[in-house]
Amino acid sequence: MAAGDMSAPLPGTDYEHATSLGIANDKLGIWSFIGSECLFFGALISTYLLYVGRTGDSALTPATIFDIPFTSASTFILLMSSLGMVLALAAIQAGEMRKFRTWIMATALMGATFLAGQFYEFTVFVAEGFTLATSPFSSSFFVLTGFHGFHVALGILMLLSMWAASMMGRLPQQLHTTVENIGLYWHFVDIVWIIIFTVVYLIPAATAAPVAG
Repeated sequence: MAAGDMSAPLPGTDYEHATSLGIANDKLGIWSFIGSECLFFGALISTYLLYVGRTGDSALTPATIFDIPFTSASTFILLMSSLGMVLALAAIQAGEMRKFRTWIMATALMGATFLAGQFYEFTVFVAEGFTLATSPFSSSFFVLTGFHGFHVALGILMLLSMWAASMMGRLPQQLHTTVENIGLYWHFVDIVWIIIFTVVYLIPAATAAPVAG
């Protein structure tokens, strides 16, 4: 080990446990978890598409209930959090722990802002009579977006845990793979939201928009 190489494992430690596939156990685990979550979200999105037209006696439809500009702003904030995650990983790989803590906290705050926006959106919907029990459409919407919101909240807890561990000196540069694995989860949550935002918000809005001429 070259002198001053802080990225190499410390003596007597083993941060990389490779599998027979040549992939570390923790990374294989996070990819397996993400794969299983893809099945869950695929099922929920498919269910939403099946029930989106079943509004029952309610006049509340995707074209009338959703506030596209507001949700677009929340979406932009969530997508920017992925950039924060990338910068946090780059910082810890470079051994710049102060920058790492700054960016990991910024990422968590952007995720929390997205969740706050979703909570506000839900309260507005409920006030307008669009609830979980209003119709099959509303039920599938709340289950799908709420399930995603739960994943964002879980990701925020992971980010804050890493920030706290770093503050206590329990997350050294050598454990940058932990940050990378949680980053994979965070990017997955962002990508899933892009799909949900497109299917749930953008496509109905484009379909309902009047054609010029």
